[in-house]
Amino acid sequence: MDFALPERLHRLLGELDEFIATEIAPLQHSDDNERFFDHRREFARTDLAGGGTPNPEWEELLAEAAHRADRAGWLRYGLPEEAGGSGGSTLDMAVIREHLAATGLGLHNDLQNEASVVGNFPLVHLLLEFGTEMQRERFVESVVTGGTRMAFGLTEPDHGSDATWLETTAVRAAGGVGGPPTNEGVAGGVGGPPTNEGVAGGGWILNGRKRFNTGLHTATHDVIFARTSGENGSPEGITAFIVPTDTPGFSVDFHWWTFTMPTDHAEVTLRDVWVPEDAVFGEVGQGLALAQHFVHENRIRQAASSVGAARYCIEASVAYARERVAFGAPLASRQAIQWPLVELETDAELVRTLVHKTAWQLDRMPAGEISDKVSMCNYRANRLVCEAADRAMQVHGGLGYTRHLPFEHIYRHHRRYRITEGSEEVQMRKVAGYLFGYAGPRRRV
Repeated sequence: MDFALPERLHRLLGELDEFIATEIAPLQHSDDNERFFDHRREFARTDLAGGGTPNPEWEELLAEAAHRADRAGWLRYGLPEEAGGSGGSTLDMAVIREHLAATGLGLHNDLQNEASVVGNFPLVHLLLEFGTEMQRERFVESVVTGGTRMAFGLTEPDHGSDATWLETTAVRAAGGVGGPPTNEGVAGGVGGPPTNEGVAGGGWILNGRKRFNTGLHTATHDVIFARTSGENGSPEGITAFIVPTDTPGFSVDFHWWTFTMPTDHAEVTLRDVWVPEDAVFGEVGQGLALAQHFVHENRIRQAASSVGAARYCIEASVAYARERVAFGAPLASRQAIQWPLVELETDAELVRTLVHKTAWQLDRMPAGEISDKVSMCNYRANRLVCEAADRAMQVHGGLGYTRHLPFEHIYRHHRRYRITEGSEEVQMRKVAGYLFGYAGPRRRV
């Protein structure tokens, strides 16, 4: 077995570092842009008077960095050639994401905003996999360049991980195809049961609510998942729709203030929101296939980022412990400092190896065959980075607790990933399903 990374990947990381040093770092250091990364970061990034959403100046800086990365050929590296990318593999992207996160906070890779010079575009992958030709032509390039900003609306006030119990509904509208919306024969109450009585053609009418609907402060479209048929608890009968956010009846009610600010996690209400037939994303009744594809794209890359951030915390703690003298000797000489960091270094090496192996496998087999391994990577990596950031604060003492060092920011950001996009309990449930034969390739009927 050969565990060595391809030589081309090592060269690629070197070239990427050079681009960051010449194009991105000078941008970060100019015009007091450091305020977005030093002790002022949370307040500089947040529009406190605007509902706690991201400051427009902060997002303009991220957009400029993305523009420079796209011009240099880095932003789309992980996309296929048909989307202007380089066709970077899952393993490539895992290694790159880990490498960027391991260098610490910076404009090159801001994980709080999922902004990076090597872009992560799960919705573009969804469009390429499930979108119609019209949807691909209309949205793919625009999503990459920022002309279209597409949010993802799955979670609801009463339903998070239990996505098969969605209360948001969509029913066919009466009238000719492309005709005006009508409520005839439609259950109009928010969250009301779907019905197809007396309706035919003419698009769809959506009713319901969504929670933690990320990105709605600037989103032009929202991918809304709604039940169109079937019973609660059934994975069949859920459909995804691409809904323009300026559609009548689509309401962004407020944004939830969170552990890490700014926030872009909205509460959304849909009241008799009409969309045409071509708003259907993927197959009618098979919307959960999109959701599964989305999380597989995101989870392995997010796990790699968590490993990278954990490595940063561990290495920074080791360096500080060697320099800091207490009671006449470096902290590094104390077993109370050594052993917790040894445990973290061991875990980081184990998780890193599993992430690389799983990413390599994802390039060679259907994701469903190793979905349990993706879950293992994700929940263990997310737990690891939180433990590493917490330990870094402890090793650095009082300074570690301040905002002048990045560890509290790393902890607060990555703590969310132990809940979002599949809580660690849900991830463990997935692993158990595969282990005990309730799901996956070894399922026992």
